[in-house]
Amino acid sequence: MTYKKTLLLAGAAAAAGILIWLNVQVFQIRPGDIEQVIDSYGWLAPVIYIVLYTLRSLVFFPASVFSLAGGLAFGPVEGVIYIMIGAMGGSILSFYIARLLGGKVIGSKWKGKAAVFQTQLNENGFLYALIMRLIPVLNFDLVSYICGLSTIRFRAYAAATLIGIFPGALGYSLLGSGLVSGDFTQIIVAFSVFLAIAAFVYLLKRVRVGRDIINKASADEDDN
Repeated sequence: MTYKKTLLLAGAAAAAGILIWLNVQVFQIRPGDIEQVIDSYGWLAPVIYIVLYTLRSLVFFPASVFSLAGGLAFGPVEGVIYIMIGAMGGSILSFYIARLLGGKVIGSKWKGKAAVFQTQLNENGFLYALIMRLIPVLNFDLVSYICGLSTIRFRAYAAATLIGIFPGALGYSLLGSGLVSGDFTQIIVAFSVFLAIAAFVYLLKRVRVGRDIINKASADEDDN
């Protein structure tokens, strides 16, 4: 990888870090704020929500906040549908942006910790992408961009994303809906879903592929 490409990637990573920091520390937009904006559009609310969820990936705004807002605004059934559509739209947008702008980075040999991602995505694309989607500690949009910079096939990536985001979408829609309606059953089921995801991550530590991803994520968190 040339110095120019390295500098470009470093700049992109720095910009992403700044955007994430601004979202968390400065803007501090809450799910309820998003829900109020969405509801104000009446029958257009689902369309506005999906569009905003899709474009959210460009500024690294937390996907979890938008997912919870979907449950608050639309309930457990429609919420899951709209969250899935918005999340898929954002993941596809990020994937193709990375693929279009990545250029020769896609075909080059990555170095350091990133080499683990590249090797596994090349050899076990669907499985590795699926595991990354199921592990909550990994940033949703960074996974999309990393996959876009790899040689994983779009079909495998899209299928892994579709399956991998469903548990989270279900949990957040039930949680948001339960908070609005006061239905504790939905809230309990939502937390059960999150506990199931946590249990899955724990079991993954016993599998080599899952252990590699979790260790990589933990190392990245320590570096930050």
